[in-house]
Amino acid sequence: MFDSKIYRERRKRLQKKIDHGLILFLGNEESPMNYPDNAYRFRQDSNFLYFFGLDSPGLAGIIDVDEDKEILFGDDVDVEDIIWMGEKPFLKDRAAKVGVTHVSPRAQLADVLTRALEKNRKFHFLPVYREQTSLQIQNLLNIEAAKVNDCISKSLIKAVVDLRSKKSKPEVEQIEEALKITYQMHTTAMKMAIPGKYEREIAGAIEGIALSYGANISFPIILTVNGQILHNHYHGNKLRQGQLMVNDSGAESVMHYAADITRTIPVGGKFTSKQGEIYEIVLNAQETAIQASIPGRKNKDVHIKAVKVIASGLKELGIMKGDVDEAVKAGAHALFMPHGLGHMMGLDVHDMEGLGEDHVGYDKKTERSDQFGLAYLRMAKELKPGYVLTVEPGIYFIPALIDKWFKENKLTEYIDYQKLDQYRDFGGIRIEDDILITEKGQRILGKPIPKTIAQVEAITAKG
Repeated sequence: MFDSKIYRERRKRLQKKIDHGLILFLGNEESPMNYPDNAYRFRQDSNFLYFFGLDSPGLAGIIDVDEDKEILFGDDVDVEDIIWMGEKPFLKDRAAKVGVTHVSPRAQLADVLTRALEKNRKFHFLPVYREQTSLQIQNLLNIEAAKVNDCISKSLIKAVVDLRSKKSKPEVEQIEEALKITYQMHTTAMKMAIPGKYEREIAGAIEGIALSYGANISFPIILTVNGQILHNHYHGNKLRQGQLMVNDSGAESVMHYAADITRTIPVGGKFTSKQGEIYEIVLNAQETAIQASIPGRKNKDVHIKAVKVIASGLKELGIMKGDVDEAVKAGAHALFMPHGLGHMMGLDVHDMEGLGEDHVGYDKKTERSDQFGLAYLRMAKELKPGYVLTVEPGIYFIPALIDKWFKENKLTEYIDYQKLDQYRDFGGIRIEDDILITEKGQRILGKPIPKTIAQVEAITAKG
């Protein structure tokens, strides 16, 4: 937990951005796996964490803008709770650690909101992503659960995105704590990438590393020899000599700040010449994009720089052809990189995406494209100091997509489908790092994880 002053300042800054009314933050509740007392590992709502800092279920917070008052709602444990779960500090003492002086039992939240409703006061709340929370709002504010997200506060979304986008020094330190663990996860995976291993053995080992630090993973691990499947969570394949294994994984710090790193690893410790050629193109695209990520430049333009490197590299191999600029403008490169360059990162691995991707990655000066590939760019707007984002270009050979485009005779002036057929079973390569935008440029966060061909082969060979 940060110093109480940080949470007080966050709430005061938020309050200044909202004209009037009450701002409601509902913390998450426990979510049962198969019966009420057997719950998934608890994860607090990130916006509640950001403004109120307390990492336990059963809590809610109100910021009354008109009366300049903050109230934290929750219940102290009773003897029955203590028998099963142990003693916990009183709510008033926990609230004091985040700078809140007014506390009330959870049951009084409904009374406070009912009185506000009777006075026709304005309510502000953020988009809801759990059905359980929708039902709570239905009961508290008389809004039909199915229509809760029709009543969200756009002004609150805008204010929260503005505050959370720029990471403070303590937040960056937390991200780097997550990256320390992530370094161990990725170097371990490299050493374990040997023929005969199952993906699940490696995925299980690296998730265990995160848990051993008292942390968690920041998203379900993507570890696969089928790297052409962008978000592949299946871990049942046995590794074979000569395959490529994509490891997209990251730890979440004890305070829930995320890391997100991808490395592509040659099973058995050696890239083939064909694999090495594609790998170098991706690495060149990533390093170009990192260097181009500077304050004042739109991330959309950085994305375009990266995919031009990819198109140029594939042209040298004979897979693409024609004018590179025109090929990218037409979207031909998206056959090989159908996703965006990266996304914001912080308390959420896709930071604040629950508030709406367009609110986070776009603005009035930056509209979303409807072109295949570019349309999936999550973060497109101008970069500013304090932003933390991922840079993760890739090249993928997706048979179903190749077949679709070939049958449609699509962009044949830029794609040599005959040459491309030699890569149908190649798989995919992605390389990802997390960067902080600084006043003058950018900084790659965390201890460097092996990334060049020589570095990756050297550590993989040690397995």
